[in-house]
Amino acid sequence: QVQLVESGGGLVQAGGSLRLSCAASGRTFSVYAMGWFRQAPGKEREFVAAIRRNGVYTYYTDSVKGRFTISRDNAKNTVYLQMNSLKPEDTADYYCAADLSYGGPFSGSYYATAGSYDYWGQGTQVTVSS
Repeated sequence: QVQLVESGGGLVQAGGSLRLSCAASGRTFSVYAMGWFRQAPGKEREFVAAIRRNGVYTYYTDSVKGRFTISRDNAKNTVYLQMNSLKPEDTADYYCAADLSYGGPFSGSYYATAGSYDYWGQGTQVTVSS
């Protein structure tokens, strides 16, 4: 079992920044990769970013490239999502997820799929005002 707890959400004006955190506990040694997803009201959950355990491989959805940065601190079992130049369309509940299943070569398409993840956090809300 892996427990994930997100934090750092809030209300910010367009152009502002937020840093989300996802603290993992439990079988963290079994986690191959972590991902961030988001879900806006009335929309499906969508992929935002993913990072492999070694921190070398990262992957982003096109809409956040150049604005968001995913990173991890393995000593703290925490993954971060630094969000800059926020836009109203970034408003959503943000969820982190853990993959304990796939240890093969890094695959962006695999990690962009919600079904690839084994555990999910409860989410943190991000609201960007215009």
